[in-house]
Formats: sequence, structure tokens, C-alpha cells
Amino acid sequence: MKIYNLLAWVILFVMTFSSQTTASTKPVLVKVFIAAMFEIGANSGDKAGEFQHWYQRYFKDSRSITVKGALKPIYCNNNGVCGAVLGMGKVASSASMQAILLNNKFDFSSSYFILSGVAGTPPSQGTIGDVSWGSWLIDYDLGHRWAPEEGELGAATFMPRKGYENIRRYQLNPLLVNWSMALTSDVTLKDSPQAQSYRMRYPQATARRLPKVLTGTHMTGDTFFHGPGLSKEAQYITELYGADDYVATEMEAAAITQVISRTHGTQRILSLRGSVNFDQGNPNETTLAHLDPAPGETAGGFAETVENIVLVGAKVTDHVVKNWAVWQQGVPAPK
Repeated sequence: MKIYNLLAWVILFVMTFSSQTTASTKPVLVKVFIAAMFEIGANSGDKAGEFQHWYQRYFKDSRSITVKGALKPIYCNNNGVCGAVLGMGKVASSASMQAILLNNKFDFSSSYFILSGVAGTPPSQGTIGDVSWGSWLIDYDLGHRWAPEEGELGAATFMPRKGYENIRRYQLNPLLVNWSMALTSDVTLKDSPQAQSYRMRYPQATARRLPKVLTGTHMTGDTFFHGPGLSKEAQYITELYGADDYVATEMEAAAITQVISRTHGTQRILSLRGSVNFDQGNPNETTLAHLDPAPGETAGGFAETVENIVLVGAKVTDHVVKNWAVWQQGVPAPK
């Protein structure tokens, strides 16, 4: 009889331990994943890069989770919001995203993704301090290019490469983009006297206005393309691909989207960019001079813009989490 009692206690112990182990290893249900590309130093207490304001708002009391293959730890709070610094450029950012998506510590089956960072903008479409939601993502690098002198005078120096049709451009879910604009279009953005003064160097009315929330095409390129000629080329590509006007130049979104699309599709992806520079100099400076400004000649507004990104992005994040019973099923129809 004692043997049977002992055996029963052993079985009960094993079942209890197994249940506790399973509970402790249950994957994190990720409602919103926030991807930043770089941080300047620490996650708090110094000059903020792309992640620090996200960290302060959502993750300062959260645990960190190390994922093999990801650049930095992933942070998750108790409300299902997770975030990480993925790395700059297509390879670093997409490699981190792939490692995170395939890790069994997380459940991304119903997640929304906010791909967040700074950007440049053409002065005809935006200004310093703007925050834009990407309606289209285009890979700037996938195609054929040649030197201008090797083609027809004044003609385009780019054409698409066949075989890349499904990965050279992504139209993000219009319903989700429209929701994001509706939730954030009235957000009051921060600005700085330095940025206000810098804008006046440009003749375009758009470049001179105050920052606002807008939408348009985000152009992803590993090359930090610069100058009026390449800006014109970027706009030419968007028109060639039937996308919206080019409003932001960045280095990661199309690549990360390609990775996410392989396992979760693209319907829950948002690209969020804050403009910290113009993609070309003003009419009184050369492209190289604008790329390498003298001390005190930078655009200003960086600190305000990285804060603006989170002011805008948090409105969508909080709305999704608060209304998760609805949003978990997919992007709801507009009210």
C-alpha cells in the first residue's frame, strides 16, 4: 500500500512540475512588435536614438529576452507590446527579424508590426520633423543602373530587373494605413528653433512649413542616395511602379517586410518614419557640401523627431492593445 501511495505522489509531482514548466515556457503573445534600427547609446539616460523613447514608454520595467541571431535583446511588457533594435541596413535588420520570428519564445500569429525609424525627405514632399506612415515600400536597389553619360542625355538611369516583381515593392494594407492616419493626423508634433531656421534655406513651401503627420511611399536603399538627381530618380521609380509619391528615404522597411511576409503576410505591417534631413541640399549648396555639413550647419530637429515618432506610433499601439478583442481578428472596418 505504501508503494502505491509513493508512486501516486511521484506521478503527481511529475505532472505538477511538467505543468509549471509548460506554463513558464508558454510563448509570449505579441500584440504589437516595435522594430527600431539603431540606438545611439543606452536605452535611457543619454541622447535618444530610434529606440529610447519606445523603451521609456513601454519597456523600462520589462524583462529582456535574448534571441540567438538577433542584434539586441527583445523587450516585452505585460500588455503584449514587444520591441527591439534590429540593426541598420537591409541585412542586419532583416536577419534580426528572421531570428525573432522563428524563435519559439514568441507567438506572432496575430501580431501587428511597426517598423520605426528616422528618414530623409525630399523638400517638395516633406520637412524636418514630419512623421509619415508608409503606404508603399519600394526597394531602391533591385534593378539595373548605369552612369548618366552612358545613356541618353537627360533620360532615366534605372530600369527594373525581371524576376523581382513580388519583392521590389509592397503596398501596405490601405485599411491599416488609413486607421493609422485617422488616429494620428491631429497629433501635435514637437519642433525646434534650429529646424525652423534651417527650413528657410529651402524655397519649397512644403519644406518651410511646420511638421505634420502624412503618408506616402517609403524608399528602402542600402545606398544613402542623395542630391536632386537621385531624389528625382526615386520619384521616377515610384511612378514606374504605380506607387504613391516618394516621401521618405530609409534603409530597412522593404527588407524586413519581405521577411515578415514569408511567415505572416503583409496585412499587419506599418512603416513609421520621422524626417531628420532633406534628401538634397538647398539651391545654394552642392550635394557633397550638404552630405558633409560644417559644424553648426546640420538640419536640427533630430531630438524632437525621434520623440515625434513615438508620439505618433504610440497612439496606434495603445489603440490596438486597448481594443485587442477586435484587432486580434484583423484590421476592423472603419467606423
